[in-house]
Amino acid sequence: MAKLGQTDRTRIRRAPTRAVKETSALYEIIDEAYLCHVGFVVDGSPVVIPTLGWRVDDEVYFHGSRGSRMLKGFKDGGEACLTFSLLDGLVMARSAFHHSANYRSAVIFGQPELIEDRQAKLDALEVFMDNIAPGRWDVLRETNSQEIEATDVLKLPLDEASVKIRTGDPIDDVEDMDHPVWAGVIPIQRTFGPCIDSADNLPEQKPADFESVFEGRWKS
Repeated sequence: MAKLGQTDRTRIRRAPTRAVKETSALYEIIDEAYLCHVGFVVDGSPVVIPTLGWRVDDEVYFHGSRGSRMLKGFKDGGEACLTFSLLDGLVMARSAFHHSANYRSAVIFGQPELIEDRQAKLDALEVFMDNIAPGRWDVLRETNSQEIEATDVLKLPLDEASVKIRTGDPIDDVEDMDHPVWAGVIPIQRTFGPCIDSADNLPEQKPADFESVFEGRWKS
């Protein structure tokens, strides 16, 4: 199984035993998370923007408005730090200090590359849409030239990345074990659906037409 490389930027210094080296873990977090945060520097000040990211093989993609300061900075050679995170549970301990969270997180560094070719950009956006809802791209109105020209798509190789995961029970001090308070994990789950109709749907459009593409991912 492929292992993540390590650089000074990706070396996990705090709780290094939670570092995960398998590339497959990085892929799984990106594919599940949807939401990522893009960190960059503008005029000497740090900025973090939330957006939706997606993966194609060993590269992560994100997009934005062509005139945004984020995109302008990357076109000028600025580097990015992308983070994906999944909160899996609240860890309830016997002392306030030892409360924690179960999570999976990924941090990726590098220089984003602008996708210039129009068809390559459309192909990347199709994968993005398919990641949200399989088959959705094929039934949508075709993207027009104005929309594609106003949107920039960037990709970042997963060459410099780290993964950190926490699972399991609280880690309490031995002397606290007899303290009479409940300890354990409160799981956090993400659910999809049921659908909420748009007020201007055509009369023949039914939620089931869309729910079917999620192939069992719904939880009522």
